[in-house]
Amino acid sequence: MSGHSKWAQIKRKKAKTDQQRGKLFSKLIREITTAARVGGGDPKGNMRLKAAIEEAKSVNMPADTLKRAVQKGTGELPGEAYEEVTYEGYGPAGVALLVKVLTDNKNRTAPEIRHAFTKFGGNLGEVGSVGWMFERTGLILVEASRVDEDELLALALEGGASDLRRTDSVFEISTEPNQLEAVRRVLEDKGVPVQSAEVTYVPQSMIRLEGKEAQQVLRLVEGLEELEDVQKVYANFDIPDEVLETLGAA
Repeated sequence: MSGHSKWAQIKRKKAKTDQQRGKLFSKLIREITTAARVGGGDPKGNMRLKAAIEEAKSVNMPADTLKRAVQKGTGELPGEAYEEVTYEGYGPAGVALLVKVLTDNKNRTAPEIRHAFTKFGGNLGEVGSVGWMFERTGLILVEASRVDEDELLALALEGGASDLRRTDSVFEISTEPNQLEAVRRVLEDKGVPVQSAEVTYVPQSMIRLEGKEAQQVLRLVEGLEELEDVQKVYANFDIPDEVLETLGAA
């Protein structure tokens, strides 16, 4: 699995304390509200909203909280209107980072992002400085122990997937962004348990890291993720699974 995807899963598993769970809920509420505002409140016709709701359910967000977030997006309840902004920069060892933000105040957010980059040994770049290194891609994860690879490949191709590969204990299915829902639907109709499905940003080349450089980069990623306005951080690091697990447990 690409490094940033693996790290995201580890971080989700760590979100157990009330404080960590509260931060995660806050970020998910922003995403649900924005998705509903942009694409409407029906997840059947709004892939982004559906993905956000499923992620919220996976971390046990209360149904009432989820419902209110949708209603704030549709205007049924009063709520903030968040602006979507992407920041780009470099971390230690030349690692490229895309930082996706939902903010109600860019004048607050931009200095916070810049400070985090500087504090943890990185540099905030100009628009377009690293974005060209990433490709917007649909990504579906399926637990490898739950399905036969040949069967999964046939179903994925039927739905319009572009690639399937096994990394560690997970199958990664890549799709064009507009084919993600079609592939997911084929899998679910055939009883394949989908672990997650989202449109993400996949790096076109990776930088292998270990030791001190791996620690430095992950500190920067964590520092950015701690910021209230930051929704997702994508990076092109390649850190061995055993190193990620060790650092994630720290």
